Formats: sequence, structure tokens, C-alpha cells
Amino acid sequence: MKIVIINASPRTDGLTSTLLKGISDTLSDKNVDVSYYDLGRLSMAQCLGCCACYKLGHCVIDDDAEKISCAIADADGLVLGTPTYASNVSGLMKVLIDRGHFVIEQLLMGKYCVTVATGENYGSKDAGKVLNRLVIYSGGRIPGKLVINAPFNIVTHDSNAIGKCRFLARRAGLGLYEAVIRKKRYPLQSLHHKIVFDLGIKPFVLSKGEKYSGVISRWNGETI
Repeated sequence: MKIVIINASPRTDGLTSTLLKGISDTLSDKNVDVSYYDLGRLSMAQCLGCCACYKLGHCVIDDDAEKISCAIADADGLVLGTPTYASNVSGLMKVLIDRGHFVIEQLLMGKYCVTVATGENYGSKDAGKVLNRLVIYSGGRIPGKLVINAPFNIVTHDSNAIGKCRFLARRAGLGLYEAVIRKKRYPLQSLHHKIVFDLGIKPFVLSKGEKYSGVISRWNGETI
């Protein structure tokens, strides 16, 4: 089993990373092959808006964003974690989403995904919804999602908070592991995806013809 974990916080020791590392440790205890990425330490250029990827099947920019997409494509599951900035995901997460071949190319088809959003106020729910929609629209399945509100830097001085984070992370990690092992089905999520794909994404792509040939190749599982 291969799981990719992505920390979209520029901080590597905050609440988001604490939860993600807890999930990583839980999966590692199950002998899962975990690839952990701190986006703030990687090289990711912003999307150019050229749409070349839809025809080529890959981005014209060869950097870490493209490497992460390849790792996700080869994985059984994914954990996406972001802090909340202005009631939305972080800038780092947005760059990865823009560059990552998610929705149109259906990068997460059949993959199990856990989403993690942290913050101090109500906006963290909105950030979580962004991640959840991304997963469903991209063909993924969500066995677990965490939205955690806590004071800034709480994990650096509150042992109770650390204990709670470890408990929630372990539960999320075990839930992801069980979902992959048992190949769990989520009928409502599948229906939601089917409606979005059949009525929106698929007819749009087919109407573009050759301009979106790389997308169709990805749908067919062809190596590009």
C-alpha cells in the first residue's frame, strides 16, 4: 500500500503538520509505504494558464509539482492537509491544485483520501470543503476528514492538545488504512462524482477535441 501525505502549511511544526505526522506514523506502523511532502520546502512554480497539459498530458513546467502528481497517480491513497488562510486553503495548496491534474484529468479516480483543515475560526470549515470537493470531483473517496480549530501555536505549549491531535490522527490513519484494505464503497460520494463528471466534465472535455487529447489519454490509463 502506498499513501502520499501533503502538508500545505509553510510551517513544519504547527497543528497541520502535527496531525499529518500522526497519520504518517500510524500508517507506518502498519507497514504502509508513506511519502510525506512539505510543500513549503519544494520548488513549485505557479500555473501559467497555458492549458498545454490538457493536450500533452503533463505540465510544461518540470518541477516538484509534477513529481508530486506522478507520486499521487501511483499511490493507493492521499492525505491533504492545509491551514486556513482567509477562509480558504493555503497558497501552497492552491498552487498544487492548479498544477496537479486533479479535476479535469481525474487524478484521484478510485483513490482513498483523508482531508485535514486547521485554523482558529469558522473559516477552517470552508477550507475543508474546498479539499473535500476537490477529492470528489477528481474521482476520489473520502473515508475521513478532520477540521480542527485551535489557538495559534497551541501544539508547542499544550500537552493536552498534542494528546488530542495524536488521538485524532491515529483514528484518521486507521480509517484510511481500513478503507484501502477493505475497498470500502461510498455510494453517495460516488453518485456526487458521477453527476459532476457525466454532466459537466466529460461533455466539456469531449467538446474540446484534440486540444484535450492528453486528458482522454489519462482517463484511459495511458502512459504519456
